[in-house]
Amino acid sequence: MLSLRGVAVIFVAAAALSAGSAFAASEGSFQKTLKVTGLVNLEVDTGSGSVEIRTGSSSEVSVTGRIRAHNNNWFGGSGSVSPEEKIRRIEANPPIQQSGNDIRLGHLEDPELRRNVSISFEITVPANARVRSRSGSGSQSVSGIQGTTDVESGSGDVKITDIGSTVRASTGSGSIDADHVNGNLRAKTGSGSIRAMSIAGGLEAETGSGSIHMEQTAPGAVKAHTGSGDIELAGVRGSLDAQTGSGGIHADGDPKGSWSVHTGSGTVELRFPSDASYDLDAETSSGSVSVSQPITVQGNISKKQVKGKVRGGGVPVEIRTGSGSVEIL
Repeated sequence: MLSLRGVAVIFVAAAALSAGSAFAASEGSFQKTLKVTGLVNLEVDTGSGSVEIRTGSSSEVSVTGRIRAHNNNWFGGSGSVSPEEKIRRIEANPPIQQSGNDIRLGHLEDPELRRNVSISFEITVPANARVRSRSGSGSQSVSGIQGTTDVESGSGDVKITDIGSTVRASTGSGSIDADHVNGNLRAKTGSGSIRAMSIAGGLEAETGSGSIHMEQTAPGAVKAHTGSGDIELAGVRGSLDAQTGSGGIHADGDPKGSWSVHTGSGTVELRFPSDASYDLDAETSSGSVSVSQPITVQGNISKKQVKGKVRGGGVPVEIRTGSGSVEIL
């Protein structure tokens, strides 16, 4: 007769075997090459899986899909279709639609096939393509595209490299890394850092928590907001709106438009050309304000507040920090 302890051991062993069966994954793949002429519009939509897009031949789009399907409960059930059968069906009829130069990837009509299935894509397109890519969960990488690029992930890192036009990149959780964008960039993440180097246009960067680092190479408005983290900006050539709830702000550039720099707690350091002219309004609740350029003061001046005109005045430059020093070089 089995003891209660023996029954418990058998139950635990059975549960472990069942769990292993429940979460075991089946894998498969598909590959297809599509002929195109002229401007390509690519749309990718995968519920779960990574997406990598790079440039290739000017006359074709090459698609490789890697499929992964798994059971969805402790006892190995997965609805009416097994993971193996899902793989077989998707391989036989890949989610690839083409209408001339318009290509759509990842759309599965059958809801049963979408359940507990992820498809990761590796895609090569002509350089002149326009790209729109969505993933519910997975990293995204796009490089070499000369057309507009719109990339979104529910959760995962986003990497953008050598893009010849406007870029929009967002993720619910993960970092965003953009390098050499010849146009405006809009980057948003719920939690994660944003790095944007060699941006030839305006920048709008927003993160709930994480640092922001940016280098601008052509004029454009800059907006950088983070709930918590440092902000470092180089080569700003237009207006600036920089805000962090907690963290330092370091920026250099030429204030051709208004600058508004606010931090709840942290130092502020700004570097301007020696011939820059602007109206300064700088204040700290706890710390000091230091200005290296000659300034015509308006009203009273104190250690914690400076208000006046530099080189006769010009665009407004407003600086606020709750705790930290302010230095203008």
